[in-house]
Amino acid sequence: MANRLVKKGKPYFRVLKTMMQMRYKPPRFLFVGEVFPDGSLILSNHEGTDAPMALEMYMPRRLRMWGAHEMNEGLVPMYKYQSKIYFCEKKHWNIWGARAFCLIASPLTNLFYSGFDLISTYHDPRIVKTLKESLAAIKDGESIVVFPEHSEKGYLAELEGFFAGFALFAEFSAKRGVDIPVVVSYYRKGENTYIFDAPVKYSVLVEKYETRDGIVKALLDRCNLLGKMDTANLTEIDYGENKE
Repeated sequence: MANRLVKKGKPYFRVLKTMMQMRYKPPRFLFVGEVFPDGSLILSNHEGTDAPMALEMYMPRRLRMWGAHEMNEGLVPMYKYQSKIYFCEKKHWNIWGARAFCLIASPLTNLFYSGFDLISTYHDPRIVKTLKESLAAIKDGESIVVFPEHSEKGYLAELEGFFAGFALFAEFSAKRGVDIPVVVSYYRKGENTYIFDAPVKYSVLVEKYETRDGIVKALLDRCNLLGKMDTANLTEIDYGENKE
């Protein structure tokens, strides 16, 4: 199965992918239980660009990622978001260094992100657009990837919180008759290893944890546990040369 960059059929992506492979190496994909089905909701820590790029480049499944709408609206909004929010506030760069760096980085990022097919997220009523587009993708057999961690202090090994947007989406889908499998995952940057938990239906989470806050807290704790888990007995799937 070809990965998303090849499936898009845009020749320049082959060149970009080859360039990116010098920076982002193929990760090990490990699974605690059964492999998640298509049409799942996948939650992951972020680890800067490493976790998203590991999935986009090397996971040969149909994935759509949530991303800040500024990263999906062209060069100028992307430059402002990258320089102020991503590099300065999240990665704690000096603002002037971030602005200078993004003069080079943002045009390249914009070119690459044009092929990501991100689903834009918002902090206002436009979130309804996000929910509808995400549900349509789920019904079409694509899995939705969300990076919900609180990152005000940067990308930490021990996550301090999850935003609840993913739970809102699961509720939205359930009310429309779609009981989404939810999958918690954790990317270990130092080991270049991606660990995926067994999928759990949203209805099961509701029955067990009852409230949205309860579900969010339980999945946050599970994500942190995956980050510390002994991987010796986990199942590894080698996607081999599908990474081409």
